[in-house]
Order: sequence, then structure tokens, then C-alpha cells
Amino acid sequence: MKLIQSISKIFTAFIFYILISSDVQAQANTTKETEPKYFYIAANVNVATNTFGNFGKKVQPSIEYGKTFGIFDIGLAVGHLNLQKSDTSWFIEIRPTINIFSKGRFSEGLCLGVGYKLNSKQKFMTEICNSINFNITNKWSVSILQGYYFFDGVASNSNLQFFGLNITHNFIKLNSVNFQRKTKSFIN
Repeated sequence: MKLIQSISKIFTAFIFYILISSDVQAQANTTKETEPKYFYIAANVNVATNTFGNFGKKVQPSIEYGKTFGIFDIGLAVGHLNLQKSDTSWFIEIRPTINIFSKGRFSEGLCLGVGYKLNSKQKFMTEICNSINFNITNKWSVSILQGYYFFDGVASNSNLQFFGLNITHNFIKLNSVNFQRKTKSFIN
């Protein structure tokens, strides 16, 4: 029951944040802005590199939904830390990411996430990862990432290193102001 309450609090805070940011964006549209703002969804597949086991134990799929504010993204991710049939490998995480370098269609991002590992003795989860991103179009991008998960519990802790691939779809309307801003960022 506490688990469901914790998840619902995180989800409610995230939805509340998205609603407030939408209102702030509506107010900001009256001022002169140059950064694109839009929602996105990303599918991510990581492979653990410092664990023993077969393919099912090493593969970590997740999905993330969030919003981009120019060079800053904030998303809510849900995923599995392996493909084994286990209730302890599910997680929910808030992933803020900042674009630290950008040139044309390429960029580099830094993610510092915090989350909750379900039904586990090591419930608290943090993530640090960096990514190299390529914008195929204004709506699609692909990323290669490398990072670490850290898990903390009352009596134990552990970590997990991973290498992954991410495919992102940006919800941008064609010929909108955000579409034009994103296109302009490719040129700079």
C-alpha cells in the first residue's frame, strides 16, 4: 500500500509540474523567446556491462515521457532492470537532462535521475548518464548513452553500469513556432 502511495505521489507531482509549465509557457509566448518547448516520448534499451548472466539478465528496457524546455528536459520513466520474471526489477524515475553541448544535429546530454525500485530491499535509485544525440529530423532523434544506476537500501547498496540506445519522438507540429526554433537550432 505504501508503494502505491509513493508512486501516486511521484506521478501527481510530475503531472502538476507539467500543468504548471504549460501555463508558464502560455504566458511566456507573449514575450520574445528563442528556445523550443515540446513534449516527447522515448524508448530506451540499456545493456548492463558489469553483471554476470544471460541476455535476459543484462537487458534493461524503459519508456520515458516528458517535456523539453530548450536545452533542459524533464521526464518520467518507467522500466525494467532486466527481462527476468521478477517483481523487484521494475522502477519509476524522474529524469532531468541538460544539453551541455550542441553543434548542428549533434548534441551531448547529462542526465541525473532519481527514482524508486519496486518491491526491493534497495528501493532508492539514482542515475547518472551521458549521451551523444543525433537529431534525424525535428521529430526523431537517436542517442547512444552510457551511465550508472546506484541502489540504496537499509542494509545494503549496489550499482550497475550500462550502455544503451535511445529513440525519441518529439511531439512538434509541422511549421509551428517550436518546429521553426528547433530547425534553427540545427543551423547554429
